[in-house]
Amino acid sequence: MSIIFPGRFTAKFDESFAVFIIGMRVNHLLQSSKWIPVAKAMPPMIAELKKFPEMGLLHLEQMIYWRGVATIQYWRSFDHLHAYAHMREGNHLPAWAEFNRKVGGNGAVGIRHESFLVERGNYECVYVNMPRFGFGATDHVPVSGRLESARQRIGKAE
Repeated sequence: MSIIFPGRFTAKFDESFAVFIIGMRVNHLLQSSKWIPVAKAMPPMIAELKKFPEMGLLHLEQMIYWRGVATIQYWRSFDHLHAYAHMREGNHLPAWAEFNRKVGGNGAVGIRHESFLVERGNYECVYVNMPRFGFGATDHVPVSGRLESARQRIGKAE
């Protein structure tokens, strides 16, 4: 069970970073031979990234929704994310090649990914009565002083 931190917390991270959202959607439930291998491809990648933090993954959150799953990942930089995606000896490239070979344009399962570059000082977050979560799991600090409001946290206080 996760430790709940009573009160208000935010993330204090003084560098730029990247947010990467990747997910799959089951378009044809009965074509399980297409989507089950896709679903099984992500856990080895996550295990690899957790085992080697120098690859740049800061934290991730996983979620399940109707017909799909997604992972929100926080990366030290877009360059770290890109390097992992193209790393020949890693788990990603073989999984991507397998997806293209076995599923491709079949339509049984969809893949999506979205990348966001977040420049230093251009984010704000607050977590109230939550465990370490999302970007707040990187450098979790209590909300106080200049971090009291969303405008202050993002540096746009009047």
